[in-house]
Amino acid sequence: MSELQDHISNSLTNSGEVGDDQLQLVTFEVAGEEFAVDILAVQEINRMMELTRVPQSPPEVEGVINLRGKIIPVLDLRNRFGFKVQESTAQSRIVVVEVGGRVLGFIVDRVHEVLRIPQSIVEAAPAMVSSIDSDFIAGVGKLDDRLLILLDLGRLFSTEAETIDKTLAAAAA
Repeated sequence: MSELQDHISNSLTNSGEVGDDQLQLVTFEVAGEEFAVDILAVQEINRMMELTRVPQSPPEVEGVINLRGKIIPVLDLRNRFGFKVQESTAQSRIVVVEVGGRVLGFIVDRVHEVLRIPQSIVEAAPAMVSSIDSDFIAGVGKLDDRLLILLDLGRLFSTEAETIDKTLAAAAA
């Protein structure tokens, strides 16, 4: 395997590999851009539901949900990426993932599909591949007529770890 493929495999939590050179990803849209995350990190995808706001929680935390008795913080990816925040639509979803031993949800504009792609079509992200910080990007998949931005959930939510812990503590109080 090439150095690039090693980097991509290591960047994607549990790599989601289907075969020796296949990645299985959940694709979704945020602010008109198409993103993907490793399917193994995704616990479930839910329709939008009522979020409970937690007093004095940071702006990136939209609120918490009670999912089968477990309190889960929910972040809005539009806010996290610095995009214009908008109201939820009928297509909006909460993607529940496990990152670094924490379960959290993030709001996306729309979920597209589960996609299997060859690892060979994924390249390292150029410095300005999109309007988000490229530190969060594990790679870019070149599909026939579009680019698919693969997110590194560990890096994307690493700065929120302490914030999430505080939010959960405040919600439990």
